[in-house]
Amino acid sequence: MATQQHKAWSVVVASTLAFTVCFMIWMMFAVIGIPIKQTLGLNETQFGILVATPVLTGSLIRLPLGMWTDKFGGRIVFFVLMLSTVVPIYFISRCTEFWHFLVTGLFVGVAGGSFTVGISYCARWFPKNRQGLAMGIFGAGNTGAAVTKLVAPIIVVGYGWTMVPQVYAVLMLVTAVLFWFFTYSDPTHTVGKTVTVGEQLAALKDPKVWKYSQYYSIVFGGYVALALWMTKYYVSEYGFDLKHAALMAAAFSIPGGVLRAIGGHFSDKFGAHTVTWWVLWISLICLFFLSYPQTDLTIMTVKGPQTFHIGLSAVWFTVIMFSMGIAFAIGKASVFKYISDDYPHNIGVISGVVGLAGGMGGFLMPIMFGALVDLTGVRSSAFMLMFGIVWVSLIWMYWTEVRPVKIGRHHERQAKQASSI
Repeated sequence: MATQQHKAWSVVVASTLAFTVCFMIWMMFAVIGIPIKQTLGLNETQFGILVATPVLTGSLIRLPLGMWTDKFGGRIVFFVLMLSTVVPIYFISRCTEFWHFLVTGLFVGVAGGSFTVGISYCARWFPKNRQGLAMGIFGAGNTGAAVTKLVAPIIVVGYGWTMVPQVYAVLMLVTAVLFWFFTYSDPTHTVGKTVTVGEQLAALKDPKVWKYSQYYSIVFGGYVALALWMTKYYVSEYGFDLKHAALMAAAFSIPGGVLRAIGGHFSDKFGAHTVTWWVLWISLICLFFLSYPQTDLTIMTVKGPQTFHIGLSAVWFTVIMFSMGIAFAIGKASVFKYISDDYPHNIGVISGVVGLAGGMGGFLMPIMFGALVDLTGVRSSAFMLMFGIVWVSLIWMYWTEVRPVKIGRHHERQAKQASSI
């Protein structure tokens, strides 16, 4: 008979591997979308819609998945979710028209909802002071975005893009079976059928839920959007081929997934607010430099016109993206630490709402990236957009979290001074 601790870690490991595969599949259009774009002659906006379509369903389904997880348990919900995507994944290889890819992409996108299921499923196996670490380890499955960037280009170059969904369909089926055999159920982790939908959704009236959703739309939505967009960005901005562009883009995706467990540890140790505050500031600084477009500046001097080139080289661009990937990884864990602290008995629903907001950010931003490029002709406009979003979030955090603490401390000092007189 397996001990409770053995079951807990078995659940985390199996769920993390399953989520990694789900994320690989959720992000595969980031690679196969490039040859599809060339074949169909898509513009930048259409390409943004193509890569973002799976993210739409993966986002919208997160709330009901979170509710089902709370009521029926994460194991059965996760298993059924994975099985439901196998056939749609395979059918991508048979698509020939733009609308074919959009329709199948919607069904494949269900794999992205696995995050909400797994985060609640894993957290309930651990005490509160270790939930941040458990959720962080599970969230490391975001590394699937990097795995796709490393594996899919090799398959595309060797066998053509249609082989990628065929291989991924088999991989998903095998993963689902392995997940079932290495995970466990605990009836005490569910709220049962006595809790109504209205009672589950009552927490949505809390403004903190929407604030956490805003934070997550950056650290996760921004991560998803850039993971989808960066391969294409390297091809267009720096002239790399598909294989090398995907490899460079993986420099952002890898820390964005692997280091999430560290973010969970930091959140347990220093608190969700402190960690998220610094994550947003680091992201803002990175986005400031990423936003500046390639520029040739001519200055009239006493010796005549002098021209200077201002812009990030591919190396410096990758270094800054890598740094922001680290910040996003830590931030994804710290936002969910807020949730486990504030809503210990409603993790599934709240994580579903917050995950939905993050996923919608990942859906809308690639489309907006493409539209901005078509409108302005400036590729770095994508980072300009994100800079503005992060700035708004920092202001919101200051007025709702930082300023009230300062005012409270000021009142405490005044009270102490008054009592001493």
